[in-house]
Amino acid sequence: MMEIAKARSLSEQELAEELESARRHLYDLRFQLATRQLTDYSQISQTRKDIARLLTVQTERKLAAGSGGGSAAAAGGE
Repeated sequence: MMEIAKARSLSEQELAEELESARRHLYDLRFQLATRQLTDYSQISQTRKDIARLLTVQTERKLAAGSGGGSAAAAGGE
């Protein structure tokens, strides 16, 4: 399980590698599920949540880099 604080401490390259690794793990879990080899079904939802955390950190960084600190526009209005 990847904590959000750990994800935020990763560099861009490490973040991309973790995301790729998590997506591959999810693929493997789904394959195991299809072949009835998976015993711990909670791994699928946990891996999906890890992917979501990593994508959230990527989005935060893109918004921070693009807006230059204009959090008022991102927080509220159109």
